[in-house]
This record gives sequence, C-alpha cells and structure tokens, in this order.
Amino acid sequence: MNNIFFVFLGGGLGSLARFGVSEIVKTNFKSSFPIATLISNIASCLILAFMVGLFSVKAEENLALKMFIVVGFCGGFSTFSTFSYETVELMRTGNVMIAIANILISVSVCIALIYFISKQRV
Repeated sequence: MNNIFFVFLGGGLGSLARFGVSEIVKTNFKSSFPIATLISNIASCLILAFMVGLFSVKAEENLALKMFIVVGFCGGFSTFSTFSYETVELMRTGNVMIAIANILISVSVCIALIYFISKQRV
C-alpha cells in the first residue's frame, strides 16, 4: 500500500513540474515547435536514467524512493500522449517538417539519454 502512495505523490509532483515547464516556456518562447513537451520529456529521461542506474546498484534497498521518482515523478513529468497530440496537430496544420523534426529529436534524444546514462551507471 505504501508503494501506491509514493507513486501517487511522485506522479502529482511530476505533473505539477510539467505544468510549470509549460507555463515558463509559454511565457518566454513563441514557437510552433512543442518545446515544453520536449524539455519535460528530456528532463524526465535524464532523471530516470540516473535513477535506474543508481537503483540497479542499490537493488531493492530504496523501493519507496524508486516508486516515488521513477514510476511516479518521471511518469507524471514525461508525457507521451501530449507529444503524440502535438505531433498530430503539427501535421494537421501543415507543419509536417516540424512534426518530423519533433519525432526525430524527441525519440532519438530521449532513447540515447536512457541508453548512455543508465549504461554508464550499471
């Protein structure tokens, strides 16, 4: 039951962090590229990669912290659904090249971060 609480708490804080990133980007950048989602997803992947590496060394020692950060916070902070929606909207509005760039940058950068950072820690 404690794990559910830690996932709930982390997810809520991650969602608030994502909202904060969106608000900061919205007030400081004017672009058709979905910068806020990209920033949230990259930051979430960085956090997740470091934590997965850290937790693989510590095994089950900090299960509550793992549930809070990896499952909860990173799950709430990253957003595949928004990434998908924004990409489809870019396509629908004729911004196909920006949509393709969004897909290529988001997927390649996020996967590379997870691969290289979590690999370094194990």
